[in-house]
Amino acid sequence: MIKRTVLDATRELLRDLGLTTVFGNPGTTEVPFLTDWPDDFDYVLGLQESAVVAMADAYSQATRQAVLVNLHSAGGVGHGLGSLFSAYRNRTPLIIVAGQQTRNLLPHDPFLGAMDAPEFPKPYVKWSIEPATAEDVPAALARAYHVATQAPSGPVFVSVPADDWTAATERPIISRPRIRGFAPDPEAIDELVAALEASERPAVVVGGAVDQDGAVVETVALAERLNAAVYVAPMSFRCSFPEDHPLFQGFLDPERGAVSDKLAGHDLVLVLGAPAFTYHVDRGRGEAPLPPLFILSDDEQILARAFEGTGIRATPKLGIRALLNVVDRSARPAPAPLERPAKPSDEKLTAEYVYSTLADLLPDNAIVVEETPSHRGILHDHLPITATDMGFLTMASGSLGYGVPGAVGAALARPDRPVVGVIGDGSSMYGIQALWTAARQELPVTILIMDNTEYAAVRILGETIGGAKLPGTELGGIDFAALASSMGCQGVTITEPAGLVPGLTAALADPRPTLVHVKVAPSERTLY
Repeated sequence: MIKRTVLDATRELLRDLGLTTVFGNPGTTEVPFLTDWPDDFDYVLGLQESAVVAMADAYSQATRQAVLVNLHSAGGVGHGLGSLFSAYRNRTPLIIVAGQQTRNLLPHDPFLGAMDAPEFPKPYVKWSIEPATAEDVPAALARAYHVATQAPSGPVFVSVPADDWTAATERPIISRPRIRGFAPDPEAIDELVAALEASERPAVVVGGAVDQDGAVVETVALAERLNAAVYVAPMSFRCSFPEDHPLFQGFLDPERGAVSDKLAGHDLVLVLGAPAFTYHVDRGRGEAPLPPLFILSDDEQILARAFEGTGIRATPKLGIRALLNVVDRSARPAPAPLERPAKPSDEKLTAEYVYSTLADLLPDNAIVVEETPSHRGILHDHLPITATDMGFLTMASGSLGYGVPGAVGAALARPDRPVVGVIGDGSSMYGIQALWTAARQELPVTILIMDNTEYAAVRILGETIGGAKLPGTELGGIDFAALASSMGCQGVTITEPAGLVPGLTAALADPRPTLVHVKVAPSERTLY
């Protein structure tokens, strides 16, 4: 009689949980997990673990589902930690399963053994474990799934010794449904509603968790009912309000004084699904005053660390729906619409011209994946995201390497929608290996490299805060089209404004993965 193994039980569980698409880069400690790979499972191979994790991150974001990632012992986990940090900040429900040496070798500090494996990815995982026995592995993975997907969602880590997979088990596997969101305290909603009714100039600040929870439509309805100005929180990783809406008032910069200045004209601010607030620079203005705040979030840490304001704990969609159930339509006047910058000139191949042109060419249902730190403000000005269902993805961490693999992961997740990655030349080199996966998967994705020949964000921000003669910021000389071709993708280089429209038009229509290398003119625009 053939006994059921831990591997058999685990694959039953993964099927029940919908975790049959696995992203990975294998090593010998993963061979027992990968052997006799099932025909109903997909294995998405990446050529470097950081790119693997970032692809899985965007795939998870685009599907709003948990994803399993298989990494190689300590070395593979180490390579992937930068992207794991981004996944943590992005609240992405990744289940990282890492190989470990066999149990009988662990006391001898073996080759490829991971010392204190559960400690290695901390603190940027919600939960971490190496099961005490082989038979505990399926139960650990079941718990990992529920921790990862329970709000606020985020990555988890399970280290599995290689010989665990072949161990026999008779333990039953119980697959429970995903734990749903939670509604706010009714008294807290009553307090907020009373404050909104007394307000004359309310503002709403939206963060990435709103779109992540599929609550953009409800947020638009709430803003319209309140006639409130709507801003995007600093460093938001998704688009949670259509940027062509008359109530949209722009983006908050990650600096205390800038946030205070932008919100000074309001007598109440409601923050939805965002920290209040994420800051990047300190210009020495002290604790600039903010209007009275109400912060609705599913993250108890965000609510606990806020310096001021009233916290309301709820998942975004249920919290916003609770407000819609009791808020009356306001007669207060709506704010004046945001004035958009003029359409840029085509005399130079500037970032402004590139983004404006892309805005004209992109289909309405396109997904834009972004990692252009020095051009982020220009993108906001000239490439408004108007989708109400995941039109924009980026990383909330500031750790480079998300953009190229993120575009590939989003394209793999959503073949029904065009996907365009807009990536800086410096940023792209942290995850360029993902081009190989795009070619292998035959994805119709467009990667637009904005090449300004430097780590411009470092130089510009460095000079703004007093740095001078900074080393290590100059790049240039990378032939991105040739690099793409070497990995099996189409490569196009554009050096003049006249080539932009035909080049982008052809790339967007091409069913093959295409990299468009655009040599943009230098920009002296400050970041914030």
